[in-house]
Amino acid sequence: MNELYELPEGWEWKQLVDVASISNKTVNIDDDEEYNCIGLEHIESNTGKLINYFLSNGNEIKSSKVVFVEGMVLYGKLRPYLNKVWTAEFDGIATTEILPFKPKENVLYSEYLSHYLRTNYFVDNAMKNISGARMPRITTKYIKNEVKIPLPPLQEQKHIVTKLDRLFAKIDQAIALHQQNIDEAERFMGSVLNEVFGELEERYGATILSTVVKINSGISLPKIFKNVDQTNGKLEFFKVAQMNNDKRIMKNANLKFTLQQATEYKIKLFPKGSILIPKRGGAILTNKKRILLNDASYDSNIMGLKANNDLLSDVFLFAYLNSIDLAKFVDTATIPQINNKHIDMMKLPIPPLETQQKTVQYLDQLSQKTETLKQAQQEKMQSLKDLKASLLDRAFRGELLVSLY
Repeated sequence: MNELYELPEGWEWKQLVDVASISNKTVNIDDDEEYNCIGLEHIESNTGKLINYFLSNGNEIKSSKVVFVEGMVLYGKLRPYLNKVWTAEFDGIATTEILPFKPKENVLYSEYLSHYLRTNYFVDNAMKNISGARMPRITTKYIKNEVKIPLPPLQEQKHIVTKLDRLFAKIDQAIALHQQNIDEAERFMGSVLNEVFGELEERYGATILSTVVKINSGISLPKIFKNVDQTNGKLEFFKVAQMNNDKRIMKNANLKFTLQQATEYKIKLFPKGSILIPKRGGAILTNKKRILLNDASYDSNIMGLKANNDLLSDVFLFAYLNSIDLAKFVDTATIPQINNKHIDMMKLPIPPLETQQKTVQYLDQLSQKTETLKQAQQEKMQSLKDLKASLLDRAFRGELLVSLY
């Protein structure tokens, strides 16, 4: 970390390892004991808070662990951009993807270090020095040899932390209010969908979904396409991950092939207008539904539902599917999975096609207004998050206290 900036009088740059040691003490796990065992999944990104934490039995702990004590700063070295940093509030053990820092007494304040490890300055430099393509992480060697920290006197460190905590508490309250507005908008749209389809069912009855759709499960690609990005064609092959590319349609497939390749390797194509849902695994619980805009193919973790357009429009089917929670139709005793028998459990009203069209138009208008509201709230939330990052950077340049007094 050589890109050092000028500090105020009385501050100085220090090698991090000169003011905070890295704990490497390990512990032998006793199967009959309970432990405060912290993994990366227990540290919330960006906030410094512990989430979803519970005591673990020794027989549930598989890998070797490092010991930490109250007051240490636990830093997630895997994927530094995740900003997983927590100041320990109790003694325990941590997974090896976490570095426990012990600040030097009367020299470095734990919370000051915790905040610093979340600054853009630190994270940006860390990302320039990661190793590992699939599992990028900061190395202990980099921490020991390169990382420096801007250090004011201890009392000033505490003042900075106090100011940051007060400001962040207010900002977090504002962020929470915007999130509540987003949640309310989603609940409103959900209640409208339930009301609309409930009224249609009262008028037209309910039909078993599988009698008016064709169910098309995805395929496994020929081995020649494994681990290869084919971009020379126009026909798309989708995976579940591409459901994250848009909230309505399937787009931006990583793999594309030509019609000649589809014919040669017998790659099955599915019709445009199909509604795709996750078929297997935890992705089902994300409740995503997406539309195919063109004939395309998709993998075996996806199921496509193609409406019989003599009775049911694709967009009406899409609207109906958005009114249901897929989690209610799967058996989660083992790996979550949707099969034809689960589709048989779903029922929908089938009004005349003209009524379907008017229903979709009405729902689309409401959905657009709801999405506009959510987008405005999300932009405000992002502005507040950017403000937090800006305040952090200013704090470690010695600018925060000056501007606030």
